[in-house]
Amino acid sequence: MKFTYWAVFRRSLRWRWEPKPSIRSTCWSGRGNMFVAEAKRQLYGRVGIDLFAGPTETLIIADDSVDGELCATDLLGQAEHGPTSPAVLLTNSDALAKDTLAEIDRLLEILPTAEIARASWDAYGAVIVCDSYEEMVQEADRLAYEHVQILTSDPDYFLNNMTNFGALFLGPRTNVSYGDKVIGTNHTLPTKRAARYTGGLWVGKFLKTCTYQKVLTDEASAMVGAYCSRLCMLEGFAGHAEQANIRVRRYGGRNVDYATAVE
Repeated sequence: MKFTYWAVFRRSLRWRWEPKPSIRSTCWSGRGNMFVAEAKRQLYGRVGIDLFAGPTETLIIADDSVDGELCATDLLGQAEHGPTSPAVLLTNSDALAKDTLAEIDRLLEILPTAEIARASWDAYGAVIVCDSYEEMVQEADRLAYEHVQILTSDPDYFLNNMTNFGALFLGPRTNVSYGDKVIGTNHTLPTKRAARYTGGLWVGKFLKTCTYQKVLTDEASAMVGAYCSRLCMLEGFAGHAEQANIRVRRYGGRNVDYATAVE
């Protein structure tokens, strides 16, 4: 069956306006582009969603253990996603930075999708040169990109020290395209620096968590009620306080004036 992102958007419009039975629990998840993001926005609240994803982001962290051709290939390979897809090289090597820029110019002359990749690179591409691995980690965590490739002699250093990323691709043998198409583990990931506070789609997104509370003894209810009463009155919530006070009276046997804090 032929699938297009525009078809997903049209389907969401039909879902929004056509009569339909109530849905108790649904999570709409998956990758997409601006049309899928708009479809999720319009349906959010009527069904559950995983997250709002922006344009694809790629950060390549590299040192002089790799060459400019590899870095340039991986940058442009993701820049072709669309004209607003950031692709950034972060390196501690001036020579690699210059070599990568030269290779990008060369590859843009022969890449079949160069029109899109060039627009993305010209508007959102960057090469950042740092002094050390430590500074590279700090900058990478500040950027908090969706995809981060580690093309260094010690990729595990970044695995052990970075905290803000959607997914890491460790070592020159792997790349974002592998994750896009073949090896997983998951490719619905946070963008626009959302990796500072959340990870990607996981099984928990499809689970609904409910909680309950039960106080088991009269003594416990009276003790908790006393604390609750005082907090409520400090905040000016007399009605809340009375929910606690009435239980302090009934289960604790104490005399508490109406709408006052338990002593």
